[in-house]
Amino acid sequence: MARQSLVEFFHEYARQGNENAFIHHRGYRIQRWTYSRVAADARRFARELEARGIGKGDAVLLWAENSPEWTVVFWGCLLRGAIVVPIDRISTAEFSSRVAQQVNAKLLVYSEILTSDLAIPRLAIDAISEIIAGHSDTSYPSPQLSRQDILEIVFTSGTTAEPRGVVITHGNVLANIEPLEREIKNYLRYERMFHPLRFLNLLPLSHIFGQLLALFIPPMLGATTIFLDSMRPSELLEIVKRERVSVLIAVPRVIESLEREIEQQFENEGRIEEFRKEIVASEKEHFLLRWWRFRRIHHRLGWKFWAFISGGAALPAATESFWNRLGYAVIQGYGLTETTSLISLNHPFRSDKGSIGKLFPGLEMKVDPNGEILVRGENIAAGYWSGRQLQPVVGEDGWFHTGDLAEVDEQGRLFFKGRQKNVIVTPAGMNIYPQDLERALNQQAGVKESVVIGLERDGNAEPCAVLLLDSDAVDPRLIVQNANKSLAEFQRMHRWVVWPEPDFPRTPTQKPLLTRIREVTEAKLGMRTEVQKASAISELLARITGRPQSAFSSNATLEGELNLSSLDRVELMSALEGRYQVDLSETAFSDAKTVAQLEQLLRSPSAAHAEHVYPRWGQNRLVTWMRLAVYYLVVWPATYILAAPRVKGRENLRGLRGPVLVVSNHVTYIDIGWILAALPARFRHRLATAMDGERLSKMRRPPKEMNFLQRIVKRLNYFLVVGLFNVFPLPRESGFRRSFSFVGDLADRDWSILIFPEGITTPDGQLLPFQAGIGLLAAQLNLPVVPIRLAGLFDLRQAERLIARPGHIRVTIGAPVRFTPDQDRNEIAYELQRRVAEL
Repeated sequence: MARQSLVEFFHEYARQGNENAFIHHRGYRIQRWTYSRVAADARRFARELEARGIGKGDAVLLWAENSPEWTVVFWGCLLRGAIVVPIDRISTAEFSSRVAQQVNAKLLVYSEILTSDLAIPRLAIDAISEIIAGHSDTSYPSPQLSRQDILEIVFTSGTTAEPRGVVITHGNVLANIEPLEREIKNYLRYERMFHPLRFLNLLPLSHIFGQLLALFIPPMLGATTIFLDSMRPSELLEIVKRERVSVLIAVPRVIESLEREIEQQFENEGRIEEFRKEIVASEKEHFLLRWWRFRRIHHRLGWKFWAFISGGAALPAATESFWNRLGYAVIQGYGLTETTSLISLNHPFRSDKGSIGKLFPGLEMKVDPNGEILVRGENIAAGYWSGRQLQPVVGEDGWFHTGDLAEVDEQGRLFFKGRQKNVIVTPAGMNIYPQDLERALNQQAGVKESVVIGLERDGNAEPCAVLLLDSDAVDPRLIVQNANKSLAEFQRMHRWVVWPEPDFPRTPTQKPLLTRIREVTEAKLGMRTEVQKASAISELLARITGRPQSAFSSNATLEGELNLSSLDRVELMSALEGRYQVDLSETAFSDAKTVAQLEQLLRSPSAAHAEHVYPRWGQNRLVTWMRLAVYYLVVWPATYILAAPRVKGRENLRGLRGPVLVVSNHVTYIDIGWILAALPARFRHRLATAMDGERLSKMRRPPKEMNFLQRIVKRLNYFLVVGLFNVFPLPRESGFRRSFSFVGDLADRDWSILIFPEGITTPDGQLLPFQAGIGLLAAQLNLPVVPIRLAGLFDLRQAERLIARPGHIRVTIGAPVRFTPDQDRNEIAYELQRRVAEL
């Protein structure tokens, strides 16, 4: 029997119980939410809406990044009958304000970093769990809902045009998920062998396809959805293996960036030519033979990883072929917001190369004489929202005209040709599909990506290539000439421009923003006299520093005119890597002095990584027991025989459970011995200590000028210090972002962390300024911070002795303190320094 609304689906969702619904990599920490926790919080949120007088048919704006809390708000609105209005996280406050006015929003749920001046009640999504904690989590009595009731309104237009909302009903979504559910049931008996399946979902939840693959399909499999803030290719590959990901869901551009990352790794190893020969050799091999041929790559990504799901745009055939030849499935679908995501879908085990799949069950489709795709069925949205009135989505003929062009073969497979409005009609009356030309351009060496636009010519148009090149050394004229050789005469391009920035401007789903590209192209060719110049780098700098974009000219110096701190650089580097989906060399980045040099670096990024290793074996249970045995048999007695410390403030730790972040002043290289002695056993037994990364790296890989015996001793010292004191590298020059991530990983595994925020030992016994990095860590880790002050060690260091009377060395433990992610990192560092100084 068909469901009457998605409330019934929610009740089935809640029955998944303690299976993990979401794993969220937020900052340096990982949060895990079970299905039962999401369901309980959703019921609490529904009661919060009820308490606020928000009911069936009222609109709630949801403007936030992907997170478990996002889904709590979505399900809570559904239970209450309220209409969800999701907003892209990159939308402007002005756009959100116009949407709020259109739907007469009663509440804004927002991320603090996206806050705006909207004059409506608001809730910070990061604090949702605390806000709703007082409400009951028992079954919520939802109002009577049907398949015709509105679930959400998705606004799809850009920020310059009047927002246009697509109205999605319960029935629209159910018409999409019910055929999938029937198909999935045929494979559930096999899923048990691979349980739990884990989906790494990089699509925004503000889009229907992202919701489908985070909210609706995973529960059918009892699967886990992983959300990740970063888009750095190297980090994505690490997460795929570490979290044992089964399927990665992303827009084509992300999948392409992962292809480049794999190739870059082979290039760094000097094996790129060998790898390319293997790719060619695997073309006609069986799936299992391909898997065996590229088993090293499968080992890198983890044995559970087997498929990509691509959405938001057409995936280039070359990228699809690349991953297929490595032994991975690539699943593509096609759809629009107006079709509640899906029109066609490739079968995961019977996909067709280059195709966007076959018609989705429950839909009717036809391709008209002009090649446009027309569809109808319950999937089609209820209408467009315009001033509380619904405008029809379907035409007078009863069909929804997609505006997209495709070809259909004898087997009913769709092959995407592009947008109808982007078709270029030549003076000879010939139709040119930009995608065909872009495919020819993208196959040329030196081309990162291309866009083909039509330039007006006597009422018609001619194709113009806009090229994003690997480097300035690439000749665009030769690129276009070589591409033209594979095209028909009427398709050939005679005009081209090189895009002046490191990347194209993009939509939320990473499609090139054609209106902006056209403006710049016409200006470069003298067809338009004015064009507003605003690079993505200047936009990011404005966001990080709070200064206007006009302050960031290409010649502006980063440290002089812009006064960027080292932590500003860290934030900028992470933002740029996420925006451009590249891995930047930290050394090259630190050498950049101007905005122009940053732009040049982005055109030719280096994938070289710092040589720092973060040893998880130091926390192994066997190693931990051996470390404790050595500590209590050797280190602890030696500490009290040489200089028994006097400990004060241990009462501040009563009732506190791990993990915690311990910060202390730094006097000698063996400070850790007295800190361990001062801490209660519950922290002492599970403590990891940050150590000078460069020094630790030289111990792990001694300089070649050392003789063989010296190198052996150095290596042995490395393993001893890691094993006996559970240290990890905290670099001062480069690689600190990975170090911070490792700290978060330690905390997630219930290990406390000891850090010396001065960075170096004191030269004169006085407390040195704390580095701003400790402020960033304290804000992002969400751990109690325990300040500790060591006294009486400096005079022993000066006298070059360790023996002292009992009590000469004093260890004072301060009261724990917590910080929030929105607090200024420099202020946090100063506050911690003050607290240590006052002990």
